[in-house]
Amino acid sequence: MSAVLFDFSGTLFRIESSEDWLRAVLDGAGVPLSGPELAETARSLEAAGALPGGAPPVRVPEELAGVWETRDESSELHRAAYTGLSRRVPLPDPGLHEALYERHMTPGAWRPYPDAVEVLETLRGRGVAVGVVSNIGWDLRPVFRAHGLDRYVDAYVLSYEHGIRKPDPRLFALACEALGAEPGQTLMVGDDRRADGGAAALGCGVHFVDHLPVTERPAGLRPVLDLVHRTEPRT
Repeated sequence: MSAVLFDFSGTLFRIESSEDWLRAVLDGAGVPLSGPELAETARSLEAAGALPGGAPPVRVPEELAGVWETRDESSELHRAAYTGLSRRVPLPDPGLHEALYERHMTPGAWRPYPDAVEVLETLRGRGVAVGVVSNIGWDLRPVFRAHGLDRYVDAYVLSYEHGIRKPDPRLFALACEALGAEPGQTLMVGDDRRADGGAAALGCGVHFVDHLPVTERPAGLRPVLDLVHRTEPRT
């Protein structure tokens, strides 16, 4: 393999818990909520699927079905989808719904998996190009920079910047082109068998990881190194 493409959420990084997400926004806004109320509200937001990168909705309301299906094709659709789900849950201040959406885009809301740096650094040393391919509605580059992973990424291909979302093979083709890599020599690593598995239609290899909490997946990315043949170090 001459290149590896990684998904973002659930693959290289994991979003904070719904309770931590809500607590951070309430604290920032100076809005008090008792422990039991906070926990119950966080559970309701999680069931609604309001946290991007978190659990999917138990049920997508009919009026949001269209925007939910296309949410990753633009920043406007992404915001509308998730704030629409959030507004299904009553909050002490209506402005908190937008604040919750803003919070999830901050580097502090995300943690890299424990072996992410090790794997990316090893790939860099082996001369393997690295790309990030994500279905997303906002710019995740600041998250990579803040956590020190940006130095290992050669290209970012984000759905909202192209109006194309995985599993469309065209998004993976753009990533391969950006890296100067042939699909047959490229491995796609992700946690979503449907979305990330779309790379197979282009001829890429595919490897899946489990979308688990950071503390429960200390070495899920390391098998990638066994799938990539050693090449000359990059200069």
